[in-house]
Amino acid sequence: MDLRAELLKSIWYAFTALDVEKSGKVSKSQLKVLSHNLYTVLCIPHDPVALEEHFRDDDDGPVSSQGYMPYLNKYILDKVEEGAFVKENFDELCWTLTAKKNYKPDRNGNSVVSHQDAFKLWCLFNFLSEDKYPLVMVPDEVEYLLKKICTAMNVELNSCELEDFLSQEPQGQGGLTVWQFLDMVNSGRFLRGIEQEAISMAVEEVYQEVIEDVLKQARSSHIGYLWKKGQLRRNWSERWFMLKPSALSYYMSEERKEKKGSITLDKHCCVEVLPDRDGKRCMFCVKTSSRTYEMSASDTRQRQEWTLAIQTAIRLQAEGKKSLHKDLKQKRREQREQREQRKAAKEEETQRLKQLQEEKERKLQELELLKEAQRQAEILLQEEEQRRRQQHEEMQRTLEIQLREAEQARASMQAEMVLKEAEAERQRKRILELEDMQERLQEALQQEVKARQDEEAVRYAQARLLAEEEEKLKQLMKLKEEQEEYIIRTQMEKQVLKQEMENKNKCLEEAQKQLEEVRVNRQRVDQDVMAAQRKLRQASTNVKHWNVQMNRLMHPIGPGDKRTNVSGGVFAGYQPLLSRRDSSLK
Repeated sequence: MDLRAELLKSIWYAFTALDVEKSGKVSKSQLKVLSHNLYTVLCIPHDPVALEEHFRDDDDGPVSSQGYMPYLNKYILDKVEEGAFVKENFDELCWTLTAKKNYKPDRNGNSVVSHQDAFKLWCLFNFLSEDKYPLVMVPDEVEYLLKKICTAMNVELNSCELEDFLSQEPQGQGGLTVWQFLDMVNSGRFLRGIEQEAISMAVEEVYQEVIEDVLKQARSSHIGYLWKKGQLRRNWSERWFMLKPSALSYYMSEERKEKKGSITLDKHCCVEVLPDRDGKRCMFCVKTSSRTYEMSASDTRQRQEWTLAIQTAIRLQAEGKKSLHKDLKQKRREQREQREQRKAAKEEETQRLKQLQEEKERKLQELELLKEAQRQAEILLQEEEQRRRQQHEEMQRTLEIQLREAEQARASMQAEMVLKEAEAERQRKRILELEDMQERLQEALQQEVKARQDEEAVRYAQARLLAEEEEKLKQLMKLKEEQEEYIIRTQMEKQVLKQEMENKNKCLEEAQKQLEEVRVNRQRVDQDVMAAQRKLRQASTNVKHWNVQMNRLMHPIGPGDKRTNVSGGVFAGYQPLLSRRDSSLK
Protein backbone atom coordinates (compact mmCIF):
# COMPACT_ATOMS: atom_id res chain seq x y z
CA MET A 1 0.00 0.00 0.00
CA ASP A 2 1.66 3.23 -1.10
CA LEU A 3 1.56 6.60 0.63
CA ARG A 4 -1.29 7.96 -1.54
CA ALA A 5 -3.56 5.05 -0.60
CA GLU A 6 -2.75 5.49 3.11
CA LEU A 7 -3.55 9.21 2.96
CA LEU A 8 -6.76 8.62 1.02
CA LYS A 9 -8.09 6.29 3.72
CA SER A 10 -7.75 8.95 6.44
CA ILE A 11 -9.10 11.70 4.15
CA TRP A 12 -12.12 9.50 3.36
CA TYR A 13 -13.02 9.46 7.07
CA ALA A 14 -12.65 13.25 7.25
CA PHE A 15 -14.84 13.72 4.15
CA THR A 16 -17.60 11.40 5.43
CA ALA A 17 -17.50 13.14 8.81
CA LEU A 18 -18.25 16.47 7.09
CA ASP A 19 -21.17 14.85 5.24
CA VAL A 20 -23.70 15.55 7.98
CA GLU A 21 -26.78 14.71 5.91
CA LYS A 22 -25.19 11.47 4.60
CA SER A 23 -25.98 12.51 1.05
CA GLY A 24 -22.47 11.84 -0.24
CA LYS A 25 -21.80 15.59 -0.67
CA VAL A 26 -20.02 18.27 1.41
CA SER A 27 -20.35 22.05 1.21
CA LYS A 28 -17.59 24.02 -0.46
CA SER A 29 -16.84 26.06 2.65
CA GLN A 30 -16.14 22.88 4.64
CA LEU A 31 -13.99 21.47 1.82
CA LYS A 32 -12.05 24.75 1.74
CA VAL A 33 -11.28 24.45 5.47
CA LEU A 34 -10.40 20.75 5.07
CA SER A 35 -8.07 21.50 2.14
CA HIS A 36 -6.36 24.30 4.06
CA ASN A 37 -5.74 22.00 7.05
CA LEU A 38 -4.42 19.27 4.73
CA TYR A 39 -2.01 21.75 3.15
CA THR A 40 -0.82 22.66 6.64
CA VAL A 41 -0.29 19.18 8.13
CA LEU A 42 1.23 17.81 4.89
CA CYS A 43 3.60 20.82 4.67
CA ILE A 44 2.54 21.67 1.12
CA PRO A 45 2.97 25.32 0.02
CA HIS A 46 -0.25 26.74 -1.39
CA ASP A 47 -1.84 29.96 -2.56
CA PRO A 48 -4.73 31.04 -0.24
CA VAL A 49 -6.17 33.22 -3.01
CA ALA A 50 -6.31 30.27 -5.41
CA LEU A 51 -7.89 28.16 -2.65
CA GLU A 52 -10.56 30.81 -2.06
CA GLU A 53 -11.16 31.11 -5.82
CA HIS A 54 -11.53 27.35 -6.29
CA PHE A 55 -14.00 26.91 -3.44
CA ARG A 56 -15.89 30.18 -3.85
CA ASP A 57 -19.62 30.07 -3.12
CA ASP A 58 -21.75 29.81 -6.22
CA ASP A 59 -24.92 28.09 -7.36
CA ASP A 60 -23.28 24.70 -7.93
CA GLY A 61 -24.15 23.51 -4.42
CA PRO A 62 -22.23 20.89 -2.39
CA VAL A 63 -19.52 18.68 -3.91
CA SER A 64 -19.46 14.86 -3.93
CA SER A 65 -16.40 12.75 -3.17
CA GLN A 66 -15.94 12.11 -6.89
CA GLY A 67 -16.12 15.86 -7.56
CA TYR A 68 -13.51 16.57 -4.87
CA MET A 69 -11.09 13.86 -6.03
CA PRO A 70 -9.64 15.77 -9.07
CA TYR A 71 -8.70 18.74 -6.86
CA LEU A 72 -7.39 16.44 -4.11
CA ASN A 73 -5.20 14.49 -6.54
CA LYS A 74 -3.88 17.48 -8.50
CA TYR A 75 -3.24 20.05 -5.80
CA ILE A 76 -2.58 17.94 -2.68
CA LEU A 77 -1.72 14.26 -3.18
CA ASP A 78 0.48 14.86 -6.25
CA LYS A 79 2.56 17.36 -4.25
CA VAL A 80 3.03 15.22 -1.13
CA GLU A 81 6.63 14.20 -0.46
CA GLU A 82 7.30 11.24 1.78
CA GLY A 83 9.28 12.26 4.85
CA ALA A 84 8.43 15.96 4.47
CA PHE A 85 5.62 15.81 7.04
CA VAL A 86 4.69 14.03 10.25
CA LYS A 87 2.24 11.25 9.41
CA GLU A 88 0.90 11.17 12.98
CA ASN A 89 -0.19 14.83 12.80
CA PHE A 90 -2.04 14.15 9.57
CA ASP A 91 -3.80 11.13 11.10
CA GLU A 92 -4.70 13.15 14.22
CA LEU A 93 -6.36 15.81 12.05
CA CYS A 94 -8.54 13.26 10.24
CA TRP A 95 -9.25 11.37 13.49
CA THR A 96 -10.36 14.58 15.23
CA LEU A 97 -12.87 15.29 12.45
CA THR A 98 -14.32 11.79 12.26
CA ALA A 99 -14.22 10.90 16.00
CA LYS A 100 -16.27 13.96 16.89
CA LYS A 101 -19.14 12.57 14.82
CA ASN A 102 -18.77 8.78 14.94
CA TYR A 103 -16.77 7.70 18.04
CA LYS A 104 -19.06 7.22 21.05
CA PRO A 105 -17.13 6.00 24.10
CA ASP A 106 -18.80 5.19 27.41
CA ARG A 107 -19.99 8.47 28.95
CA ASN A 108 -19.49 7.08 32.46
CA GLY A 109 -15.77 6.68 31.84
CA ASN A 110 -15.89 2.89 31.77
CA SER A 111 -14.26 2.58 28.33
CA VAL A 112 -11.51 0.01 28.07
CA VAL A 113 -9.28 2.22 25.94
CA SER A 114 -8.52 5.92 26.24
CA HIS A 115 -9.17 8.45 23.52
CA GLN A 116 -5.49 8.40 22.49
CA ASP A 117 -5.51 4.60 22.36
CA ALA A 118 -8.68 4.73 20.26
CA PHE A 119 -6.82 6.99 17.83
CA LYS A 120 -3.97 4.48 17.58
CA LEU A 121 -6.42 1.60 17.08
CA TRP A 122 -8.06 3.68 14.33
CA CYS A 123 -4.66 4.06 12.64
CA LEU A 124 -4.03 0.32 12.95
CA PHE A 125 -7.47 -0.37 11.51
CA ASN A 126 -6.74 1.89 8.51
CA PHE A 127 -3.45 0.10 7.92
CA LEU A 128 -4.99 -3.39 8.04
CA SER A 129 -8.30 -2.58 6.30
CA GLU A 130 -9.05 -3.58 2.74
CA ASP A 131 -8.38 -1.14 -0.10
CA LYS A 132 -12.10 -0.80 -0.88
CA TYR A 133 -14.61 1.80 0.23
CA PRO A 134 -16.38 1.90 2.64
CA LEU A 135 -13.36 0.70 4.63
CA VAL A 136 -13.75 -2.61 6.51
CA MET A 137 -11.38 -5.05 8.18
CA VAL A 138 -11.89 -8.71 7.40
CA PRO A 139 -12.26 -11.13 10.36
CA ASP A 140 -8.78 -12.59 9.79
CA GLU A 141 -7.18 -9.16 10.20
CA VAL A 142 -9.35 -8.44 13.27
CA GLU A 143 -8.11 -11.65 14.86
CA TYR A 144 -4.51 -10.83 13.85
CA LEU A 145 -4.65 -7.35 15.45
CA LEU A 146 -6.27 -8.59 18.67
CA LYS A 147 -3.68 -11.38 18.91
CA LYS A 148 -0.87 -8.81 18.51
CA ILE A 149 -2.32 -6.70 21.34
CA CYS A 150 -2.90 -9.73 23.59
CA THR A 151 0.61 -11.04 22.87
CA ALA A 152 2.06 -7.67 23.88
CA MET A 153 0.24 -8.11 27.23
CA ASN A 154 1.23 -11.82 27.53
CA VAL A 155 -2.48 -12.74 27.34
CA GLU A 156 -4.00 -15.43 25.13
CA LEU A 157 -6.92 -14.44 22.90
CA ASN A 158 -10.07 -16.56 23.09
CA SER A 159 -10.53 -17.33 19.38
CA CYS A 160 -13.79 -19.23 19.87
CA GLU A 161 -15.41 -16.30 21.63
CA LEU A 162 -14.16 -13.98 18.87
CA GLU A 163 -15.68 -16.23 16.20
CA ASP A 164 -18.99 -16.25 18.08
CA PHE A 165 -18.93 -12.47 18.32
CA LEU A 166 -18.09 -12.03 14.63
CA SER A 167 -20.84 -14.47 13.62
CA GLN A 168 -23.41 -12.49 15.65
CA GLU A 169 -22.19 -9.01 14.59
CA PRO A 170 -23.73 -7.76 11.32
CA GLN A 171 -20.89 -7.32 8.83
CA GLY A 172 -21.11 -5.05 5.80
CA GLN A 173 -18.89 -5.66 2.79
CA GLY A 174 -17.46 -8.82 4.44
CA GLY A 175 -15.90 -7.24 7.54
CA LEU A 176 -16.15 -4.85 10.51
CA THR A 177 -16.13 -1.08 10.28
CA VAL A 178 -13.75 0.84 12.54
CA TRP A 179 -16.60 1.95 14.80
CA GLN A 180 -17.80 -1.65 15.25
CA PHE A 181 -14.21 -2.63 16.01
CA LEU A 182 -13.79 0.13 18.62
CA ASP A 183 -17.15 -0.74 20.20
CA MET A 184 -16.03 -4.38 20.37
CA VAL A 185 -12.75 -3.40 22.11
CA ASN A 186 -14.52 -0.99 24.50
CA SER A 187 -17.04 -3.66 25.44
CA GLY A 188 -14.24 -5.44 27.39
CA ARG A 189 -15.37 -8.81 26.14
CA PHE A 190 -11.87 -9.86 25.10
CA LEU A 191 -9.81 -7.81 27.58
CA ARG A 192 -11.47 -8.66 30.89
CA GLY A 193 -9.52 -8.02 34.06
CA ILE A 194 -6.72 -6.08 32.36
CA GLU A 195 -5.81 -2.60 33.53
CA GLN A 196 -6.17 0.31 31.16
CA GLU A 197 -2.48 1.18 31.55
CA ALA A 198 -1.43 -2.28 30.37
CA ILE A 199 -3.79 -2.03 27.41
CA SER A 200 -2.35 1.40 26.54
CA MET A 201 1.19 0.06 26.64
CA ALA A 202 0.23 -2.89 24.45
CA VAL A 203 -1.57 -0.64 21.94
CA GLU A 204 1.44 1.69 21.89
CA GLU A 205 3.81 -1.21 21.25
CA VAL A 206 1.69 -2.60 18.42
CA TYR A 207 1.25 0.93 17.01
CA GLN A 208 5.00 1.51 16.94
CA GLU A 209 5.63 -1.92 15.44
CA VAL A 210 2.98 -1.76 12.72
CA ILE A 211 2.56 1.95 11.95
CA GLU A 212 6.01 3.33 12.79
CA ASP A 213 7.81 0.20 11.47
CA VAL A 214 9.70 -0.40 14.72
CA LEU A 215 11.10 -3.90 14.29
CA LYS A 216 12.64 -4.14 17.74
CA GLN A 217 12.64 -2.17 20.98
CA ALA A 218 12.60 -3.04 24.63
CA ARG A 219 9.36 -3.77 26.42
CA SER A 220 10.58 -2.79 29.90
CA SER A 221 13.23 -0.42 31.17
CA HIS A 222 15.50 -2.95 32.89
CA ILE A 223 16.16 -4.88 29.67
CA GLY A 224 15.68 -2.08 27.17
CA TYR A 225 19.22 -0.85 27.06
CA LEU A 226 22.23 -2.10 25.15
CA TRP A 227 25.85 -1.24 25.71
CA LYS A 228 27.52 0.40 22.72
CA LYS A 229 31.25 0.88 22.16
CA GLY A 230 32.31 4.37 21.06
CA GLN A 231 34.33 5.01 17.93
CA LEU A 232 36.72 7.69 19.19
CA ARG A 233 37.16 7.14 22.91
CA ARG A 234 36.40 3.44 22.63
CA ASN A 235 34.46 3.48 25.88
CA TRP A 236 31.18 1.65 26.52
CA SER A 237 27.94 3.67 26.91
CA GLU A 238 24.47 2.47 27.77
CA ARG A 239 21.93 3.49 25.12
CA TRP A 240 18.22 2.89 24.40
CA PHE A 241 18.00 1.27 20.94
CA MET A 242 15.10 1.23 18.47
CA LEU A 243 15.25 -0.70 15.19
CA LYS A 244 13.42 0.25 11.97
CA PRO A 245 13.84 -1.32 8.53
CA SER A 246 16.11 1.47 7.35
CA ALA A 247 18.07 2.34 10.52
CA LEU A 248 19.04 1.34 14.04
CA SER A 249 18.69 4.46 16.21
CA TYR A 250 19.92 4.91 19.78
CA TYR A 251 18.93 7.45 22.44
CA MET A 252 20.02 8.54 25.88
CA SER A 253 16.88 7.09 27.50
CA GLU A 254 13.63 5.36 26.69
CA GLU A 255 11.79 8.72 26.40
CA ARG A 256 13.69 9.16 23.09
CA LYS A 257 14.09 12.88 23.65
CA GLU A 258 17.84 13.02 22.95
CA LYS A 259 18.94 11.05 19.93
CA LYS A 260 22.61 10.14 20.06
CA GLY A 261 23.00 8.58 16.66
CA SER A 262 21.71 6.24 13.98
CA ILE A 263 23.11 3.28 12.04
CA THR A 264 21.88 3.30 8.45
CA LEU A 265 21.12 -0.21 7.21
CA ASP A 266 21.33 -1.43 3.64
CA LYS A 267 21.76 -4.70 1.78
CA HIS A 268 25.56 -4.58 2.26
CA CYS A 269 25.30 -4.59 6.06
CA CYS A 270 25.61 -7.68 8.21
CA VAL A 271 25.37 -8.67 11.88
CA GLU A 272 27.77 -11.03 13.66
CA VAL A 273 28.02 -12.56 17.15
CA LEU A 274 31.26 -11.69 18.99
CA PRO A 275 33.00 -13.49 21.82
CA ASP A 276 33.00 -11.94 25.30
CA ARG A 277 35.81 -9.46 25.98
CA ASP A 278 36.61 -6.21 27.80
CA GLY A 279 34.40 -7.36 30.64
CA LYS A 280 31.35 -7.43 28.36
CA ARG A 281 29.33 -10.47 27.46
CA CYS A 282 26.63 -11.38 24.94
CA MET A 283 28.35 -9.18 22.36
CA PHE A 284 27.50 -8.71 18.70
CA CYS A 285 28.38 -6.22 15.99
CA VAL A 286 26.73 -4.53 13.02
CA LYS A 287 29.02 -4.05 10.04
CA THR A 288 28.28 -1.34 7.48
CA SER A 289 30.27 -0.27 4.46
CA SER A 290 32.00 2.47 6.49
CA ARG A 291 32.13 1.27 10.10
CA THR A 292 31.64 -1.62 12.53
CA TYR A 293 29.40 -1.02 15.58
CA GLU A 294 29.98 -3.23 18.63
CA MET A 295 27.17 -3.77 21.16
CA SER A 296 26.50 -5.87 24.24
CA ALA A 297 23.13 -7.26 25.39
CA SER A 298 21.99 -8.10 28.89
CA ASP A 299 21.64 -11.81 28.16
CA THR A 300 21.87 -14.36 25.36
CA ARG A 301 18.15 -14.25 24.64
CA GLN A 302 18.24 -10.49 24.15
CA ARG A 303 21.27 -10.81 21.87
CA GLN A 304 19.50 -13.44 19.74
CA GLU A 305 16.36 -11.32 19.45
CA TRP A 306 18.33 -8.23 18.40
CA THR A 307 20.51 -10.07 15.87
CA LEU A 308 17.48 -11.75 14.30
CA ALA A 309 15.62 -8.41 14.14
CA ILE A 310 18.62 -6.66 12.54
CA GLN A 311 18.98 -9.49 10.01
CA THR A 312 15.29 -9.07 9.17
CA ALA A 313 15.82 -5.33 8.57
CA ILE A 314 18.82 -6.06 6.31
CA ARG A 315 16.79 -8.64 4.39
CA LEU A 316 14.01 -6.09 3.84
CA GLN A 317 16.55 -3.61 2.49
CA ALA A 318 18.00 -6.24 0.17
CA GLU A 319 14.52 -7.05 -1.13
CA GLY A 320 13.74 -3.34 -1.64
CA LYS A 321 10.89 -3.36 0.93
CA LYS A 322 10.32 -0.43 3.25
CA SER A 323 7.99 -2.02 5.80
CA LEU A 324 7.87 -5.50 7.30
CA HIS A 325 4.22 -5.34 8.19
CA LYS A 326 3.22 -4.06 4.75
CA ASP A 327 4.95 -7.12 3.35
CA LEU A 328 3.29 -9.40 5.93
CA LYS A 329 -0.07 -7.79 5.25
CA GLN A 330 0.34 -8.38 1.52
CA LYS A 331 1.31 -12.01 2.17
CA ARG A 332 -1.72 -12.51 4.45
CA ARG A 333 -3.93 -10.95 1.79
CA GLU A 334 -2.46 -13.24 -0.86
CA GLN A 335 -2.99 -16.23 1.46
CA ARG A 336 -6.61 -15.15 2.00
CA GLU A 337 -7.08 -14.78 -1.73
CA GLN A 338 -5.54 -18.22 -2.27
CA ARG A 339 -7.84 -19.66 0.41
CA GLU A 340 -10.78 -17.93 -1.20
CA GLN A 341 -9.70 -19.25 -4.58
CA ARG A 342 -9.28 -22.77 -3.17
CA LYS A 343 -12.61 -22.46 -1.41
CA ALA A 344 -14.24 -21.17 -4.57
CA ALA A 345 -12.56 -23.95 -6.57
CA LYS A 346 -13.73 -26.50 -4.01
CA GLU A 347 -17.26 -25.11 -4.07
CA GLU A 348 -17.10 -25.05 -7.86
CA GLU A 349 -15.86 -28.65 -7.84
CA THR A 350 -18.62 -29.63 -5.41
CA GLN A 351 -21.15 -27.86 -7.55
CA ARG A 352 -19.75 -29.53 -10.64
CA LEU A 353 -19.90 -32.98 -8.95
CA LYS A 354 -23.43 -32.22 -7.85
CA GLN A 355 -24.33 -31.23 -11.38
CA LEU A 356 -22.65 -34.41 -12.69
CA GLN A 357 -24.61 -36.49 -10.17
CA GLU A 358 -27.81 -34.78 -11.18
CA GLU A 359 -26.86 -35.27 -14.82
CA LYS A 360 -26.16 -38.97 -14.12
CA GLU A 361 -29.52 -39.43 -12.39
CA ARG A 362 -31.21 -37.61 -15.23
CA LYS A 363 -29.42 -39.85 -17.74
CA LEU A 364 -30.54 -42.96 -15.79
CA GLN A 365 -34.10 -41.70 -15.78
CA GLU A 366 -33.84 -41.01 -19.49
CA LEU A 367 -32.39 -44.53 -19.99
CA GLU A 368 -35.32 -46.09 -18.10
CA LEU A 369 -37.71 -44.04 -20.17
CA LEU A 370 -35.90 -45.16 -23.33
CA LYS A 371 -36.13 -48.83 -22.27
CA GLU A 372 -39.81 -48.41 -21.55
CA ALA A 373 -40.25 -46.63 -24.86
CA GLN A 374 -38.34 -49.47 -26.58
CA ARG A 375 -40.67 -52.08 -25.04
CA GLN A 376 -43.68 -50.10 -26.10
CA ALA A 377 -42.17 -49.74 -29.57
CA GLU A 378 -41.58 -53.50 -29.82
CA ILE A 379 -45.20 -54.18 -28.87
CA LEU A 380 -46.39 -51.61 -31.38
CA LEU A 381 -44.05 -53.10 -33.99
CA GLN A 382 -45.49 -56.58 -33.45
CA GLU A 383 -49.01 -55.24 -33.70
CA GLU A 384 -48.08 -53.29 -36.82
CA GLU A 385 -46.44 -56.41 -38.33
CA GLN A 386 -49.61 -58.46 -37.66
CA ARG A 387 -51.79 -55.77 -39.12
CA ARG A 388 -49.56 -55.47 -42.23
CA ARG A 389 -49.61 -59.24 -42.71
CA GLN A 390 -53.40 -59.25 -42.61
CA GLN A 391 -53.54 -56.32 -45.00
CA HIS A 392 -51.12 -58.14 -47.36
CA GLU A 393 -53.25 -61.31 -47.43
CA GLU A 394 -56.40 -59.31 -48.00
CA MET A 395 -54.66 -57.28 -50.72
CA GLN A 396 -53.45 -60.51 -52.40
CA ARG A 397 -57.00 -61.87 -52.51
CA THR A 398 -58.25 -58.60 -53.91
CA LEU A 399 -55.54 -58.62 -56.60
CA GLU A 400 -56.44 -62.15 -57.70
CA ILE A 401 -60.05 -61.14 -58.10
CA GLN A 402 -59.01 -58.04 -60.01
CA LEU A 403 -56.69 -60.14 -62.22
CA ARG A 404 -59.55 -62.44 -63.23
CA GLU A 405 -61.73 -59.45 -63.92
CA ALA A 406 -58.91 -57.92 -65.98
CA GLU A 407 -58.61 -61.12 -68.11
CA GLN A 408 -62.30 -61.00 -68.83
CA ALA A 409 -62.10 -57.30 -69.62
CA ARG A 410 -59.14 -57.96 -71.95
CA ALA A 411 -61.14 -60.51 -74.01
CA SER A 412 -64.05 -58.11 -74.33
CA MET A 413 -61.66 -55.30 -75.22
CA GLN A 414 -60.14 -57.35 -78.07
CA ALA A 415 -63.59 -57.90 -79.58
CA GLU A 416 -64.32 -54.24 -79.26
CA MET A 417 -60.95 -53.40 -80.87
CA VAL A 418 -61.90 -55.28 -84.05
CA LEU A 419 -65.12 -53.33 -84.25
CA LYS A 420 -63.27 -50.09 -83.52
CA GLU A 421 -60.72 -50.74 -86.30
CA ALA A 422 -63.53 -51.13 -88.86
CA GLU A 423 -65.10 -47.98 -87.60
CA ALA A 424 -61.74 -46.23 -87.77
CA GLU A 425 -61.29 -47.17 -91.43
CA ARG A 426 -64.59 -45.62 -92.25
CA GLN A 427 -63.63 -42.55 -90.29
CA ARG A 428 -60.31 -42.22 -92.21
CA LYS A 429 -62.15 -42.19 -95.52
CA ARG A 430 -64.56 -39.59 -94.21
CA ILE A 431 -61.63 -37.48 -93.00
CA LEU A 432 -60.02 -37.52 -96.45
CA GLU A 433 -63.24 -36.31 -97.99
CA LEU A 434 -63.55 -33.58 -95.40
CA GLU A 435 -59.98 -32.48 -95.99
CA ASP A 436 -60.62 -32.13 -99.74
CA MET A 437 -63.74 -30.12 -99.02
CA GLN A 438 -61.79 -27.98 -96.55
CA GLU A 439 -59.18 -27.11 -99.19
CA ARG A 440 -61.88 -25.91 -101.63
CA LEU A 441 -63.57 -23.91 -98.89
CA GLN A 442 -60.19 -22.39 -98.02
CA GLU A 443 -59.64 -21.18 -101.57
CA ALA A 444 -63.17 -19.64 -101.68
CA LEU A 445 -62.54 -17.97 -98.33
CA GLN A 446 -59.25 -16.46 -99.56
CA GLN A 447 -60.99 -14.99 -102.58
CA GLU A 448 -63.73 -13.51 -100.42
CA VAL A 449 -61.10 -12.05 -98.05
CA LYS A 450 -59.27 -10.44 -100.95
CA ALA A 451 -62.53 -8.86 -102.22
CA ARG A 452 -63.27 -7.55 -98.76
CA GLN A 453 -59.73 -6.07 -98.51
CA ASP A 454 -60.18 -4.26 -101.84
CA GLU A 455 -63.52 -2.89 -100.65
CA GLU A 456 -61.95 -1.72 -97.38
CA ALA A 457 -59.16 0.08 -99.30
CA VAL A 458 -61.71 1.96 -101.42
CA ARG A 459 -63.71 2.89 -98.35
CA TYR A 460 -60.55 4.07 -96.56
CA ALA A 461 -59.58 6.31 -99.53
CA GLN A 462 -63.10 7.75 -99.67
CA ALA A 463 -63.07 8.47 -95.93
CA ARG A 464 -59.64 10.10 -96.23
CA LEU A 465 -60.89 12.45 -98.98
CA LEU A 466 -63.94 13.37 -96.91
CA ALA A 467 -61.71 14.11 -93.92
CA GLU A 468 -59.43 16.33 -96.00
CA GLU A 469 -62.43 18.19 -97.41
CA GLU A 470 -63.84 18.71 -93.92
CA GLU A 471 -60.44 19.95 -92.70
CA LYS A 472 -60.21 22.48 -95.51
CA LEU A 473 -63.74 23.64 -94.75
CA LYS A 474 -62.77 24.20 -91.13
CA GLN A 475 -59.69 26.17 -92.19
CA LEU A 476 -61.84 28.32 -94.49
CA MET A 477 -64.29 29.07 -91.67
CA LYS A 478 -61.41 29.89 -89.35
CA LEU A 479 -59.91 32.30 -91.91
CA LYS A 480 -63.30 33.98 -92.32
CA GLU A 481 -63.65 34.44 -88.55
CA GLU A 482 -60.12 35.83 -88.30
CA GLN A 483 -60.89 38.28 -91.14
CA GLU A 484 -64.06 39.51 -89.40
CA GLU A 485 -62.15 39.88 -86.12
CA TYR A 486 -59.40 41.80 -87.94
CA ILE A 487 -61.96 44.19 -89.51
CA ILE A 488 -63.59 44.82 -86.12
CA ARG A 489 -60.18 45.35 -84.46
CA THR A 490 -59.15 47.77 -87.29
CA GLN A 491 -62.32 49.83 -86.83
CA MET A 492 -61.73 50.01 -83.10
CA GLU A 493 -58.11 51.08 -83.63
CA LYS A 494 -59.31 53.84 -86.03
CA GLN A 495 -61.69 55.15 -83.42
CA VAL A 496 -58.93 55.10 -80.77
CA LEU A 497 -56.54 56.93 -83.12
CA LYS A 498 -59.20 59.52 -83.94
CA GLN A 499 -59.83 60.11 -80.23
CA GLU A 500 -56.11 60.45 -79.63
CA MET A 501 -55.81 62.99 -82.50
CA GLU A 502 -58.57 65.07 -81.00
CA ASN A 503 -56.89 64.97 -77.59
CA LYS A 504 -53.54 65.95 -79.11
CA ASN A 505 -55.16 68.87 -81.01
CA LYS A 506 -56.67 70.12 -77.77
CA CYS A 507 -53.33 69.82 -76.01
CA LEU A 508 -51.65 71.67 -78.91
CA GLU A 509 -54.15 74.53 -78.69
CA GLU A 510 -53.61 74.79 -74.93
CA ALA A 511 -49.83 74.80 -75.45
CA GLN A 512 -50.15 77.60 -78.04
CA LYS A 513 -52.23 79.64 -75.60
CA GLN A 514 -49.65 79.11 -72.86
CA LEU A 515 -46.89 80.08 -75.32
CA GLU A 516 -48.72 83.35 -76.12
CA GLU A 517 -49.07 84.06 -72.41
CA VAL A 518 -45.35 83.35 -71.92
CA ARG A 519 -44.53 85.76 -74.77
CA VAL A 520 -46.71 88.46 -73.24
CA ASN A 521 -45.10 87.92 -69.83
CA ARG A 522 -41.66 88.04 -71.41
CA GLN A 523 -42.43 91.35 -73.10
CA ARG A 524 -43.68 92.71 -69.79
CA VAL A 525 -40.57 91.52 -68.02
CA ASP A 526 -38.38 93.06 -70.74
CA GLN A 527 -40.13 96.37 -70.22
CA ASP A 528 -39.58 96.13 -66.46
CA VAL A 529 -35.91 95.32 -67.03
CA MET A 530 -35.50 98.32 -69.34
CA ALA A 531 -37.18 100.61 -66.76
CA ALA A 532 -34.87 99.22 -64.07
CA GLN A 533 -31.87 99.89 -66.29
CA ARG A 534 -32.98 103.44 -66.85
CA LYS A 535 -33.39 103.95 -63.12
CA LEU A 536 -29.95 102.45 -62.58
CA ARG A 537 -28.35 104.80 -65.10
CA GLN A 538 -30.10 107.75 -63.50
CA ALA A 539 -28.94 106.69 -60.06
CA SER A 540 -25.40 106.28 -61.33
CA THR A 541 -25.53 109.77 -62.81
CA ASN A 542 -26.77 111.19 -59.51
CA VAL A 543 -24.00 109.42 -57.59
CA LYS A 544 -21.35 110.79 -59.91
CA HIS A 545 -22.83 114.33 -59.54
CA TRP A 546 -22.80 114.11 -55.77
CA ASN A 547 -19.26 112.77 -55.81
CA VAL A 548 -18.15 115.79 -57.77
CA GLN A 549 -19.92 118.07 -55.31
CA MET A 550 -18.38 116.35 -52.35
CA ASN A 551 -14.88 116.50 -53.81
CA ARG A 552 -15.36 120.13 -54.42
CA LEU A 553 -16.57 120.82 -50.89
CA MET A 554 -13.72 118.83 -49.32
CA HIS A 555 -10.88 120.76 -51.10
CA PRO A 556 -8.68 122.52 -48.34
CA ILE A 557 -8.64 126.37 -48.14
CA GLY A 558 -5.15 127.87 -48.67
CA PRO A 559 -3.96 131.42 -47.96
CA GLY A 560 -5.20 133.80 -50.54
CA ASP A 561 -7.85 131.34 -51.85
CA LYS A 562 -11.30 132.47 -52.73
CA ARG A 563 -14.09 132.27 -50.19
CA THR A 564 -15.83 129.64 -52.18
CA ASN A 565 -13.01 127.21 -51.34
CA VAL A 566 -13.47 127.73 -47.58
CA SER A 567 -16.19 125.23 -47.34
CA GLY A 568 -14.25 122.76 -49.43
CA GLY A 569 -11.28 123.07 -47.16
CA VAL A 570 -13.41 122.40 -44.12
CA PHE A 571 -14.27 118.96 -45.48
CA ALA A 572 -10.82 118.12 -46.72
CA GLY A 573 -10.13 116.00 -43.65
CA TYR A 574 -13.17 113.83 -44.45
CA GLN A 575 -12.26 113.08 -48.05
CA PRO A 576 -10.59 109.68 -47.32
CA LEU A 577 -13.61 108.61 -45.33
CA LEU A 578 -16.02 109.63 -48.11
CA SER A 579 -13.93 107.90 -50.75
CA ARG A 580 -14.03 104.69 -48.72
CA ARG A 581 -17.84 105.04 -48.45
CA ASP A 582 -18.04 105.63 -52.20
CA SER A 583 -16.09 102.50 -52.95
CA SER A 584 -18.27 100.47 -50.64
CA LEU A 585 -21.44 101.80 -52.34
CA LYS A 586 -20.05 100.89 -55.74
